[in-house]
Amino acid sequence: MTASTELPTASVLIVDDEPGMRSYLAKALASRFALVEVADSLSAAEALRQRLHFDLLLVDIRLPDRSGIEWHEALGPERRSDIIFMTAYADLDMAVKALRAGASDFIIKPFRLEQLQGAVDRCLAQRRLARENFVLKRETQRLYHPDESMIGDSRAMAQVRTIIERVAPAPSAVLIHGESGTGKELVARDLHRLSGRFGAFVPLNCGAIAGELLESELFGHIKGAFTGAVKTREGLFTYADGGTLFLDEIAEMPLAMQAKLLRVIESKRIRPVGSEQEQPVDVRIIAATHRNLQHEVSEGRFREDLYFRLNVLTMTLPALRERPEDIPVLAHHFSRQLARDLGLEALPWQHADLERLTHYPWPGNIRELKNFIERCILLGQLPSDMLDEAADSSSSDSVKGYPCDWSLEAVERAHILEVLGAHGHNKSSAARSLGVSRKTLDRKLNAWQDLGA
Repeated sequence: MTASTELPTASVLIVDDEPGMRSYLAKALASRFALVEVADSLSAAEALRQRLHFDLLLVDIRLPDRSGIEWHEALGPERRSDIIFMTAYADLDMAVKALRAGASDFIIKPFRLEQLQGAVDRCLAQRRLARENFVLKRETQRLYHPDESMIGDSRAMAQVRTIIERVAPAPSAVLIHGESGTGKELVARDLHRLSGRFGAFVPLNCGAIAGELLESELFGHIKGAFTGAVKTREGLFTYADGGTLFLDEIAEMPLAMQAKLLRVIESKRIRPVGSEQEQPVDVRIIAATHRNLQHEVSEGRFREDLYFRLNVLTMTLPALRERPEDIPVLAHHFSRQLARDLGLEALPWQHADLERLTHYPWPGNIRELKNFIERCILLGQLPSDMLDEAADSSSSDSVKGYPCDWSLEAVERAHILEVLGAHGHNKSSAARSLGVSRKTLDRKLNAWQDLGA
C-alpha cells in the first residue's frame, strides 16, 4: 500500500536533529507523500507549520530545544496533526506519555524500513477512515436508491449513459443541467462511481447552506475563527480529497463565495477559515443547476470566469415528459420499491392507468412521479384528481391506448417494455405473458439496443 492510494495530497514533516536520519527518512518517504519537509529543531518545525499544512508529523522525542512530547502536548488538540514519535531511549513510561499526548504510533530506533512504512500506512489509513466515516454519517441521513434516475430504455437515457461512460474517467469538471427532479445527483454519483477515483463522493446543496456559513462548510475552520467555532473542523473539500465534490444548485452560491471557489479550483489548495495555512487537495468538481447559467452570467448573478471553469463539459438531462416511453417502467419500479419499503402491496397497474400517466406532463419529473406512486400505494388506489388532470393533458389525436400517430413498431416496442417492467425485467416471465419465445424477445431487445433506441 502506498500513500498515493490513501491520501494523494498527503504531506509529512520530519523533525530530527541528526542530519543522516533526516536524509534517510526524507528519501524513504518521498515516494509516499506529495510533500516532504524536514526540520532539525522544534522551532524550525513551528516555522514550517505556520506556512504549511501537514497531515503527519514524524518527530524524535529528544531534541535540543525541547521534548517532542511536551511540544505536542502544548499545541492543544485543535492545532495537532497526526504524529508518530521516534526515540532510541524508550521505556514504558515514555511510551504511555507519548500515547497520552495524542501519538498515532511510537517506533524505537534503530527501526527497519518496513516498520516505518507500516506505522505511516496505519496512520494514513486511520485518517482516511475518519473522513469516510464523516461522509457515511451524512449519507445515512439521506434516502438514496442508486438506480432511480437511470432507469429507462429511451434513446435520451441511452445517450446519457454513453456520455457518463465516456467522461467518467477524466478529471475534468462537469456541469449538469436539468429541471428539478430529473436525477442530477444520481448522474453525478455514476460519474464518480465509474471514475476510478478512490476518494469519497461528497454532495452539497449550495442553496441549503446560508451564504455566511458556506465557506466554513467547504473549506473548514480553525478553533476561534468566528463566534461559535469552538473547535477546529475540516471542510467538505478535505473529506472529498481524492474523490468528487458535487455542488448542487451552484447558481445559488453567493458571488463572494464564487470567487473563493474559483481560486481553489485554479490553485488546488484550500485555506480553512481563520487559518494562515494552505493545504493541497485533489478533488474533481461536478456542479449542477436547473438555471440557465449563461443568463445568470449576463444578469451579473454568476461569475463568467467560474462559469468557464465549470463548463468544461455540460450534460443536459431530459425532462420526464421528453421520454414518456420510460414512464411505465419507472412506475413499475417505484411501485415494487415503495411497496417493499412501506410494507404494503404493490399496485396492479392496468394499461389504461399507465397510458394516462404517460400523457401527464410531470412538471416535477421523476421526483413527482415517485411521490405520486407512493400516494397511490398508501391510498390503495389511483387518486382520481390526478388521473383527471392527466387525462385533460392528453393530446386530442389519441384514443384509449397508444397515440394514433405512433407507428406499429413503436407500439410494439412500448408494449414489450411495459410488460417487461411489469415482470421485474424477468425476460422468461415477460415472454410467456407476451406469448412469444424467450429467443424472440431477446432478438427484439438486442435490435433496439443496436439502434440506440
